[in-house]
Order: sequence, then structure tokens, then C-alpha cells
Amino acid sequence: MTWTVGTYVVYLLVTVPLTIWVATTLSRNGRVFLEDVFAGNDALAHAVNKLLVVGFYLLNLGLVMLFLRVSTPVLDLRDLVETLSIKVGVVLLTLGVLHFLNVYVFNAMRRRSRFERARVAPVPPQGFVPPTQPAYPR
Repeated sequence: MTWTVGTYVVYLLVTVPLTIWVATTLSRNGRVFLEDVFAGNDALAHAVNKLLVVGFYLLNLGLVMLFLRVSTPVLDLRDLVETLSIKVGVVLLTLGVLHFLNVYVFNAMRRRSRFERARVAPVPPQGFVPPTQPAYPR
């Protein structure tokens, strides 16, 4: 086995379990946030959470596979570590940016839904009540 093939194996052994761990953690901890975003509609929050996990896997594993190739041969252990640090670092930074983008979008949705709920009158209108007396004399 060459150093380049070893780099591929170690890269996949690091990034695939890391992807699974991050997806599981985000799914578990994001469920409560999504329930709040969707105003207690637990079924919708659960469905969106599952769709986000599937999208996360597709996007991240696709990035991992696209970034697998090494352009220059890996000749020794030093090259292996340097190559892995760049590859895993790019994957992690990309995941971090995408995660913050997701949080930003869902937080904006949450703010908007809270604003919409605050605008709705707590009691439906009962009808027109004329003023009893003018506020200032004429």
C-alpha cells in the first residue's frame, strides 16, 4: 500500500464517522429549536429535521468524495499528515459555514413567526364600541 492510498483510507476513516457524529448531534439538539421555529407543530419539525439530516449527509459526503483526490503523490508520513490536515480542515470549515447559515435562516424564520404571533390580537374583536365622551372639549 502506498502513502497516497493510506492517505485516502485515513481521510475516509476520519471524515465519514465525523459526518455521522455531527449529523446525529445536530439532529438530536436541533429538534427542540425546530419545534420552536414551527410553533409547536411537532410533526412538521420532525419532518424538517429528517430532511435536514438527509441533506446534510448528501452535501457533506458529496464534499468528502469530491475532495478525496490527492493531486501530488504522498511520499511519507509528513506528507500524509499535511495532506490530511488540509483536506479535513476544508471539510470542517465548510460544514461550519453551512451550519451557521442554517441556524441563521431558521432563526430568521423563528423571529418572523414570533412577530406574526405577537401581531395577532389575543381576543377576537367583539364589535365596534363608540367612544363615550370626546377626549377634549370642543
